[in-house]
Amino acid sequence: MGSNKRQRAWYSRIDKYFMDRGFRRSLSEPTLYIKSQGNDTLIVSLYVDDLIYTGNNEKMIQDFKEDMMKTFEMSDLGLMHFFLGIEINQEKEGIFICQRKYTETLLKKFKMESCKTVTTPLVTGEKYQKEDGSQKVDGSMYRSLIGSLLYLTATRPDIMFATSLLSRFMQSPSQVHYAAAKRILRYLRGTKDFGIWYKSTNDAKLVGYTDSDWAGSVDDMKSTSGYTFSLGSGIFSWASKKQATVAQSSAEAEYIAAAATSNQAIWLRRILEDMERKQEEPTRIYCDNKSAIAITKNPVQHSRTKHIDIKYHSLREATTRGEIELKYCSTEEQLADIFTKALPRNKFEELRMKIGVCHKHIKGEY
Repeated sequence: MGSNKRQRAWYSRIDKYFMDRGFRRSLSEPTLYIKSQGNDTLIVSLYVDDLIYTGNNEKMIQDFKEDMMKTFEMSDLGLMHFFLGIEINQEKEGIFICQRKYTETLLKKFKMESCKTVTTPLVTGEKYQKEDGSQKVDGSMYRSLIGSLLYLTATRPDIMFATSLLSRFMQSPSQVHYAAAKRILRYLRGTKDFGIWYKSTNDAKLVGYTDSDWAGSVDDMKSTSGYTFSLGSGIFSWASKKQATVAQSSAEAEYIAAAATSNQAIWLRRILEDMERKQEEPTRIYCDNKSAIAITKNPVQHSRTKHIDIKYHSLREATTRGEIELKYCSTEEQLADIFTKALPRNKFEELRMKIGVCHKHIKGEY
């Protein structure tokens, strides 16, 4: 309780500091502060008592740094190389982030530092269910592994689907589930130097991809939604999540996924506007299902769509307001495919490269 009180007191103090010095607090992300002077911008992100900051005016940055150090007796660690377990390599051509050290620690913890490697996180076509007939394993050990893998997805979106899928079985894991989780570790051992490459670019256009499988869950026949967003280079926002309701068709599953993607896009647009990077045009979200796109464009209720929960029709509203534009792309071009199903090696490696995940010495092309 005391810790919570101290934390609230700290946030109150630091918030007053920013407000007194002309910063704006983001309404969409309350730990994000922005100060604008003409065309110059200073951006500060706060995580408890750790701060990261950036801007396009060296004097603003230097003045802020000196004032913070004087007011709060903070130390300046210089150019960011490490933050919350994430390693950051900043170069002239771009920024590479990874969690190599964390991966090595994880492999050692589960005695997999010398294991045989594999080329994909999951076996293609394998179906997992709560009761698979195999012996149950230590739940605490399994939960620890899945929790660690979820933390690793901060820089490894290529294991997002596999980890999210296996997290569904944390309550009563079996040997089959644990073996699948250890396969992710085997994949990580062969790719521990991988991370995300963000190349330097002036392109600040938000672009999204949305996808879904259909009735992929053996236990309840629910579908899995996946989305990803980029801003010029490399993806920076992604998700893989089981849908809350049972979709009665593949088009409905894709529509539900697109609605979730649209909600994320609107939130990201607001943050970008707070950061003086307002999106002047509708954000394009690419979908590979023409029927789902047709549902978005056709407001007339009929027997095929009238049962869809009204909350998912926020996608239509966002389209009407000019915030979102759902565009068709072929399945071959669908980047979010990597977040909805286990893929064969060639397709998996192709999409992994396209979303910006690569070896630190071999930069991705996306």
